Amino acid sequence: MRPSPRAVLDRLAPGPSRASRITHTEHLPPRAGRHAIWPDRVRPEVIAAVQAAGIEHPWSHQALAAEYALDGECVVVSTGTASGKSLGYLVPVLSTLLDGADAPNGRGATALYLAPTKALAADQCRAVKDLARPLGNAVRPAAYDGDTPFEEREWVRQYANYVLTNPDMLHRGILPSHPRWSSFLRALRYVVIDECHTYRGVFGSHVAQVLRRLRRVCARYGSEPVFLMASATAAEPAVAAQRLTGLPVREVSDDASPRGELVFALWEPPLTELHGEKGAPVRRTATAETADLLTDLVVQGVRTVAFVRSRRGAELISVIAQERLAAVSSAADTPGDRSLARRVAAYRGGYLPEERRALERALHSGELLGLAATTALELGVDVSGLDAVLIAGYPGTRASLWQQAGRAGRSGQGALAVLVARDDPLDTYLVHHPEALFQQPVESTVLDPDNPYVLAPHLCAAAAELPLTDDDLPLFGPATAELLPQLEAAKLLRRRAKAWHWTRRERAADLTDIRGEGGRPVQVVEAETGRLLGTVDASAAHATVHDGAVHLHQGRTYLVRQLDLEDSVALVEEADPPYSTVARDTTSISVLETDVEVPWGEARLCYGSVEVTNQVVSFLRRKLITGEVLGETRLDLPPRTLRTRAVWWTVTEDQVDAARVAPEQLGGALHAAEHASIGMLPLFATCDRWDIGGVSIPLHPDTLLPTVFVYDGHPGGAGFAERAFHTAREWLTATRQAIASCECEAGCPSCIQSPKCGNGNDPLHKRGAVRLLTVLLQGAPADKAPGAAAYEVPGRAGYEAPGPAVSGESTEA
Repeated sequence: MRPSPRAVLDRLAPGPSRASRITHTEHLPPRAGRHAIWPDRVRPEVIAAVQAAGIEHPWSHQALAAEYALDGECVVVSTGTASGKSLGYLVPVLSTLLDGADAPNGRGATALYLAPTKALAADQCRAVKDLARPLGNAVRPAAYDGDTPFEEREWVRQYANYVLTNPDMLHRGILPSHPRWSSFLRALRYVVIDECHTYRGVFGSHVAQVLRRLRRVCARYGSEPVFLMASATAAEPAVAAQRLTGLPVREVSDDASPRGELVFALWEPPLTELHGEKGAPVRRTATAETADLLTDLVVQGVRTVAFVRSRRGAELISVIAQERLAAVSSAADTPGDRSLARRVAAYRGGYLPEERRALERALHSGELLGLAATTALELGVDVSGLDAVLIAGYPGTRASLWQQAGRAGRSGQGALAVLVARDDPLDTYLVHHPEALFQQPVESTVLDPDNPYVLAPHLCAAAAELPLTDDDLPLFGPATAELLPQLEAAKLLRRRAKAWHWTRRERAADLTDIRGEGGRPVQVVEAETGRLLGTVDASAAHATVHDGAVHLHQGRTYLVRQLDLEDSVALVEEADPPYSTVARDTTSISVLETDVEVPWGEARLCYGSVEVTNQVVSFLRRKLITGEVLGETRLDLPPRTLRTRAVWWTVTEDQVDAARVAPEQLGGALHAAEHASIGMLPLFATCDRWDIGGVSIPLHPDTLLPTVFVYDGHPGGAGFAERAFHTAREWLTATRQAIASCECEAGCPSCIQSPKCGNGNDPLHKRGAVRLLTVLLQGAPADKAPGAAAYEVPGRAGYEAPGPAVSGESTEA
């Protein structure tokens, strides 16, 4: 019998030292489920197959979603993790495919499934095959992605009637080759979009345009598919789904599934005796603390996933846990205990396909007891049977927090979730203000399909698929008519008669990377053997695989010998350095256009277009665990520019005087306010601090005043700065409170120091930041959204025709 979640937590905190780290425990009681019956239009064979899988009756939200789908209405199911969303869309899809099996053309109806990750699509393919096995050859599911062997792809195109893929493959593989997919697209009845809450920011905006291209190509073949979407709990899911698809969407958000008991603990690592930058106290890292907790849970036999924000963090936690479990096993009396270290692994993006599949199988079978994973495993992969989830650092949104916590207890059993706080303003704020997590609704999904940096390359791709006509313009949005002449002027499109045509020899779909990753991924290659270890996103390469960087892969440590930007290759060699590396950079910003300006007394709050120039200039070597700086090495890397959207505020000299901030303190006060505001913004927008950046300067050449900028770290913007503008009073009030309530003397990572500051957190002035924000907020208007009543996002300034994507660093300088 499994121990209760409370008992598991008590074993993690047996003494005063450990117990004092728990700042809050939230208990969510179990909930009974509410059954319904399937719509009478569902084929009895499908109902029998579902019952054979052990599901006698559906939950009421599943039946309602199936009803809408069979009525031909687009629907989004936004309910909790493990609430059976997939069955809600699978039943109508399978029933329709079964109806089509009798069609005279031999292929019948088809369905397309889109997942944000290959792992989720592969997992769902297994689930569909298992469920549809009693239906015989009528349902023919197949995965179609970058891992699909070329010899299988032709069979999928010609014979599969339920194709599982991802938006990347739809964008680059299926839509550009739509004539080869004509029989599939002609019969397309349903498009399933799983985990649709993940389509936010720039990625979500790209996917929205990919879906519009899909609708256009389907119309060419005479089909009008119904979109069925599954989302984690989110605010206004139907509104977000409508922006994603461009179609009216029905909402199903009343979760009728049962839920086991959940014990959710907030855990703050203790302060150490060490001191970091500027003498600030150093708190034990969330990585080290999570590794300890994972070790303890595995020793107890508690099946656990530890979610980590970075690939490096996932590798570190697995390595530390394996080492400590090996030490435990060496002292064990029973041979079985000696294998514990082998039952812990890491799971992250960048692994080769065969490595990912092996880990997924080991997790399904129970061979693995503990897994340190990035969000690649968050997105719906069925890991039933887990007892506990560790979350190393707030994942950026409440939606992601509950999605990760819901990975445990998926069989209706009780579960334990522990959020381990990083030494970061937002994490520290949350573990001491649990009401911000447990008494607030989840966020809305932010995306902007009209972003010209997103829309322009998709207009080119659409024209390459089928010439664009005036009738197509409403489908792609109001910014289309303005962009087409610019694309003509750039000689990307040419108008002939009544249509625009693609003019280049290269594939238009290759103009953009829909995940906004800034170009071709950098291949990490072992110099001695030539073996490909994995890949790193181009946008992150300057900061993570520069010459001399420490790189982790599957528990092994490598040093980067050379980063070749021209060939997108990082050559590495295995090593065991006693340090980690952190890149340092410089950032400058210029205002291209101010779209809206709101008076805050003498101060001003602005929103508009900016250009950011960023350059990685050096890296620090830091001791493992303690973070002590051992030295700095210069780097010679080219600068990169980013045109994006920003929110910024200015103060006058009189306000600086009123805040009692001396001229020599002003730079540090602005810098501290900038860091803390970036750290707090994820509480108000669906982002994390790595999606956004900032710059502060005592006298900015464009405003001629002390100015703080916070900008979106993606070309053209991602909607986060816009959200910051609309919630500025609440956002900056929370920022001031977070700084003022921190117990440190002069500033620390829990309030004003940033883990990614390009200037090494210098200068910073904590008290000056509090006083400056106090004066700023005194002039803030009383309404919640400054200028929101009359605010509309106008056309962007400074747009250039698309070329090879260049993504800016989300850097705080």
